[in-house]
Amino acid sequence: MGLYTIKVRINSSFYTFGSICYDIKSVISRNGDLELNEIDSRRNIIIVGFMGTGKSTVSQLLSERLGWESKDTDAEIEKAAGRSIPQIFAKDGEEAFRDWETRVLEQTLCQGNRIVATGGGAVLREGNRRTMLERGWVVALTADKASLIRRVTSAAEGTRPLLAGDAEARVSALLEARKHAYDFANAKVDTSDRTPAEVAELLLQGLPKGWI
Repeated sequence: MGLYTIKVRINSSFYTFGSICYDIKSVISRNGDLELNEIDSRRNIIIVGFMGTGKSTVSQLLSERLGWESKDTDAEIEKAAGRSIPQIFAKDGEEAFRDWETRVLEQTLCQGNRIVATGGGAVLREGNRRTMLERGWVVALTADKASLIRRVTSAAEGTRPLLAGDAEARVSALLEARKHAYDFANAKVDTSDRTPAEVAELLLQGLPKGWI
């Protein structure tokens, strides 16, 4: 009796190997083979930056202009975990949250034509930075300390675990700790004195040639 292969389609299942994303097409076969179809996931716009720089708002504006899907990794983490980010921090700690962040980032970037807004600390792991650079164009949004303190303290209570306690002091400490964390990005835009619409327009003007 000859060998044969049973091919099974699993929707929305992805496999990553190195810098390449694959869609799992065949998972059952008599001879143990696994057929993987490579996905071109390199054309994404990935927005990084400190909390309060406007990543989520700019992501939505770019999505509307380009017709690409907008994804917010913090929102995707909460959806996948079935809990809020403050709850994850409180019960499991920051390292567990970072593990969620890495998994969600890899899965989210396994498709192209997406605008992906990341959490402020997503850049802390080298593997995350590498994944972002391999799968898209990375732009860092920045702002001066006064602007950031004003923005995050007005909406921080209960929503930003890393700002628990003296929010202004925590912002200053985190800015110092992360002062070079966003240097790997392909481009940077200062949002201090710009509206989200102005920031989005600058990003559109700076997109790699041929993307739109």
